[in-house]
Amino acid sequence: MEPVDDVFVEPDEMDDGSPATLAEELSVESLVSNFESVTSERDQFREAYQRTAADYENFRKNTQRRQDDEVTRALGGFVERLLPVLDACDGALAHGGGEAAPIMVALLTALEKEGLARVDPLGEVFDPTVAEAVVHEPGAGGEHVVAEVMRAGYTWQGRVLRPAMVKVTD
Repeated sequence: MEPVDDVFVEPDEMDDGSPATLAEELSVESLVSNFESVTSERDQFREAYQRTAADYENFRKNTQRRQDDEVTRALGGFVERLLPVLDACDGALAHGGGEAAPIMVALLTALEKEGLARVDPLGEVFDPTVAEAVVHEPGAGGEHVVAEVMRAGYTWQGRVLRPAMVKVTD
């Protein structure tokens, strides 16, 4: 006999916690079934965690990429506003104003370190992705070749910021 609340009851008379009930609850099949369901639930939680972790990592990378692109775009806009200064220096040099050369070299050198590249396709085959043909002249035939650069073009970190204005011979 087992004591239950200070009352002695026969084992087969107890409904809850009796040896017969415990034996049924603790059968090997039920333990295996419970183990499998707990394992399955654990695997579902692990997969949900892994998906969430991957989603977060993708979100973090996309946010960083968007932020980097925004900074690059903003700097590109700033540099684009400086291009008239470089054009003025080019014009001064073309008209014999040698005093503008140090300013142009200093500004161009500083901007090139940050990703600016000058596009000067003189003598090369015309490429409409980096140059804009504003004058066409007849030539010897064949490919279109840049005969004169009327205004230099610039790229900023690999993107065309401003195409070069050129004269093309056919």
